[in-house]
Amino acid sequence: MSVSTPLLNNTIEPDEPADPVASNVNSSRPQNQRQPVVLTPTTRSSESRAMATTHSDAESGIAGIFRQSAHPAALFFLYFFRTAAVVVYILCGWFTNNYVLSTVIVVVLLAMDFWNCRNVAGRTLVGLRFWNQVDEDGESFWVFESRDPSRPANPIDSKMFWIALYVYPLIWTLLIIVSLLKFNISFIPIVVLALVFNVTNVIGFTYADRDAKQRWANEVVSSSWNLGLGGIGGQILTGAVKKSVAKVFS
Repeated sequence: MSVSTPLLNNTIEPDEPADPVASNVNSSRPQNQRQPVVLTPTTRSSESRAMATTHSDAESGIAGIFRQSAHPAALFFLYFFRTAAVVVYILCGWFTNNYVLSTVIVVVLLAMDFWNCRNVAGRTLVGLRFWNQVDEDGESFWVFESRDPSRPANPIDSKMFWIALYVYPLIWTLLIIVSLLKFNISFIPIVVLALVFNVTNVIGFTYADRDAKQRWANEVVSSSWNLGLGGIGGQILTGAVKKSVAKVFS
């Protein structure tokens, strides 16, 4: 019996190293390297553009107020007369030494502002008007008029009107304090007259606004009765409305 030849004549050689294969595989793949991300501090350019930092931006803001106003002419003259009276009072000593002329100009501007604010600006911008009336018995009383609540005032007109109504008396109060500190007694009567005019408008329009809101509340209560909310339900609604109005105007 012949000796069989071995199945494997040669020795088993080791496999090829995996590194070249891996290197070939890696070299065949596309190299997608990410670009480095550079972090830079954020800027506030959008915020700075939104702020009015220049004179032109301020003018555009004032022009925007007049564009949104329903009565720009009335709003303009409201601030014109009030500002003109203050400016003439402050600068009159720099341009002239004539006390009578300065007094006459300031008093005329104050009178025009008082009439314009009570009869034109108040009625046009916020729908309010007031005056003092004397009856047959010689007793004086306040009369208030207000616009129909179904026709609300323009929010820009209303806001600018109340700002002018309350800010300018504060300005005249500061001016009278300055006059007292500087012992400038000759100009104190002008400031007192300005305060009388301005405070009269403040009191009159404040009470006119309260009277308008109270009458509106009474109309709501009366309409509830007309809708059939009488009895206990009507009494509860009436009490709730009156309490809410009392809290607002107290």
